[in-house]
Amino acid sequence: MTKQVNNKLNIATVGYGGMGTYHVHGLIPAEADYLQVVGTYDIDQSRKDVAEETGTYVYPAFDAILDDPKVDAVLIATPNDSHKELAIRAMKSGKHVICEKPVAMNTEEFDEMIAVAEETGRVLMVHQNRRWDPDFLQVKDIFTKRQAVGDVFQIESRVHGANGIPGDWRHLKAHGGGMVLDWGIHLFDQLLWLVDSPIKSVYSDLSYILGDEVDDGFMAYITFENGIRAHVEVGTSNFISLPRWYIKGNQGTAIIEDWEMNGRIVKATGNDVENKPSPIRAGVGLTKTMAPPVDGVTETLPLPESKPADVSFYRNFYDVVTLGAEPIVKNEEVRQVMQLIDSILA
Repeated sequence: MTKQVNNKLNIATVGYGGMGTYHVHGLIPAEADYLQVVGTYDIDQSRKDVAEETGTYVYPAFDAILDDPKVDAVLIATPNDSHKELAIRAMKSGKHVICEKPVAMNTEEFDEMIAVAEETGRVLMVHQNRRWDPDFLQVKDIFTKRQAVGDVFQIESRVHGANGIPGDWRHLKAHGGGMVLDWGIHLFDQLLWLVDSPIKSVYSDLSYILGDEVDDGFMAYITFENGIRAHVEVGTSNFISLPRWYIKGNQGTAIIEDWEMNGRIVKATGNDVENKPSPIRAGVGLTKTMAPPVDGVTETLPLPESKPADVSFYRNFYDVVTLGAEPIVKNEEVRQVMQLIDSILA
């Protein structure tokens, strides 16, 4: 456990780019009752200048963070290839660590980080923040309660954009770029947290349409031992996006179009009806199989209300550090995701 001054956990951040600034000026201040940013560090002078302009203290070097006794925890928001070294140095200096995703370049690196956490007794937690996404919480509700669509047997999870690979280092393999590591780490984490079953098989197809040395998208087909199948897809050249979620159960189907939770559920009513589907003209042929259900067989329902999670990521981190609480994002779960990614990128 860590002793805090004024009951607050003091956090220093490493990396003042997009995610680093989001933590410094968004996520951590939102938890101001028990967390506070004491400073940041970045190797880029222009980013240091911006941080100072916002009134954020800028450490002269990473070692200065490690040597500062008031720093309880370090938030790492740097390119992926630097996570392991920074996290290990921080833990060996007595600091707890929050690490942006992906936690490391591969499972082997993560195992080294876990070993140091166990050796030093420091908390190492990965910011798998999309477990808190409202659309995912809706899917989790549909999946676990079952009454909406029955027993789920197929899950389709997609994110589509048309802006290519963002930023600079995300284009480079040496820094851990590519969409499998950038977005796959989120979608696979959601999927494995949802489906409590070992993976039976994985097939993947990576896209290199943009000509980068790293993937600009992918499709992965995963079958679990309990029979559930999943299609996970990321695209950066999609000018028309497919639904964020498409969930099939034995009693109905749910669709969530986007992060605004537009969607619906169509489920079987269980009503017996006398009329049977009549053939319809489809193209130049006839079909009864693909004809719409007759009246009374199905009903359309709104998506269930999206209820926010009881505890935020940062509140949970605080409780883990100060009270020894159980982490919501467990390292063994993150490791399973890293193993899946290793198999896809092999």
